[in-house]
Amino acid sequence: MRDHSLPTSPGFWRSPLRGPRFTAVLGLVLLGGITVLFVTGLLSYAAYNPDLAAVNDKTPDKGLLGFYLFAWPTDPPWLYRLTQGVHVTLGITLIPVLLAKLWSVVPKLFALPPARSLTHALERLSLLLLVGGVLFEFVTGVLNVQLDYLFPGSFYPLHFYGAWVFFAAFLAHVALRLPEALRQVRALRAPAGEAPPEEGELVSPRPAAPTVSRRGAFGLVGGGSLLLLGTTAGRGFDGPLRETAVLAPHGGPEPGSGPGGFQINKTAAYAGIRERDTGADAWRLVLVGRRGTVRLSRSQLLERPLHDAALPIACVEGWSTSDQEWRGVRLRDLAALVGHDEPPDVLVESLQRHGAFRHAALRANQVGDARSLLALSVNGEDLTPDHGYPARIIVPAAPGVLNTKWVARMTFGDL
Repeated sequence: MRDHSLPTSPGFWRSPLRGPRFTAVLGLVLLGGITVLFVTGLLSYAAYNPDLAAVNDKTPDKGLLGFYLFAWPTDPPWLYRLTQGVHVTLGITLIPVLLAKLWSVVPKLFALPPARSLTHALERLSLLLLVGGVLFEFVTGVLNVQLDYLFPGSFYPLHFYGAWVFFAAFLAHVALRLPEALRQVRALRAPAGEAPPEEGELVSPRPAAPTVSRRGAFGLVGGGSLLLLGTTAGRGFDGPLRETAVLAPHGGPEPGSGPGGFQINKTAAYAGIRERDTGADAWRLVLVGRRGTVRLSRSQLLERPLHDAALPIACVEGWSTSDQEWRGVRLRDLAALVGHDEPPDVLVESLQRHGAFRHAALRANQVGDARSLLALSVNGEDLTPDHGYPARIIVPAAPGVLNTKWVARMTFGDL
């Protein structure tokens, strides 16, 4: 008698739900969802201007993997809000589908012999890389949006390289399994009694009595995804819907009501901003460019031509705000003040003492946009300390981390 007490035995796995048709449906959902996640993830990486290797780039030696990188556009101004919102919200929404898919194929991980043919060996290898890769990407992604950096090293290279390894395995797996998955879905849609019986290593040779139907299992998975969608998507909106996002990326404390009552990521206290460093007697904006160095007080900045821009803030953690009414000096005017008639790249440095991104770089197209400001006020009032007083960067379509707060120095020119 065969020993069914070990997971290497097909009889160990007794759920009557497991089978190629259940797995195929989940796989096709993930095929579409993970493809969107991969594309929006690459766009998020491009939005950080990763070709600015000395400043923004946290991923060295990209080589061929950087073939697609381009200067991130400033139009439409809500572009990053859309792409990153989709990336984070869809990733969280797909978690129940992913867990159900992994549960459905777990017998394959224990099947013996390890390889029955070259094709089978390739499939097993792609499966191991696929499972390891997808768990790594989803776990590190969820930890990142919650600002829980429990993994070794920087998130950016880990997630970037991990995404390419995972997606390569994903494509290999799709190439091997897609025709069979489509065949199984067609069989699932066949009229009752006309579909052939399910066969294969996922079908238990001694199934237990069912406790839920396959339709009920799909409903459970779909319901879980809808629950996560409903408790996540609100972080991309303002008003009552935002309050429904109880499981969403927190994005820092809510700063209350009034002109500055919109989402922030880091408070001034967290960043180590001291009041004596931002006072009128101490703070000066240092501009460095072709003509040398210029120092401006906040009152001198307020005397310069001021412009308005209605722009949102969107962060990598997936949260965003609606348009806020910013007022300040155009970045291209500051560049001209130190000798740059054509807007160049700029390195922006912050008074921030704690945390990452104490400095960030912007490309020339971002500096040259008429809506790109060194903002001094928002919604008709001076910036609050948590929103970057005495001055902060605001650029259309840029990730929030590039909208540097508590600006101290700006260096214009080739970086």
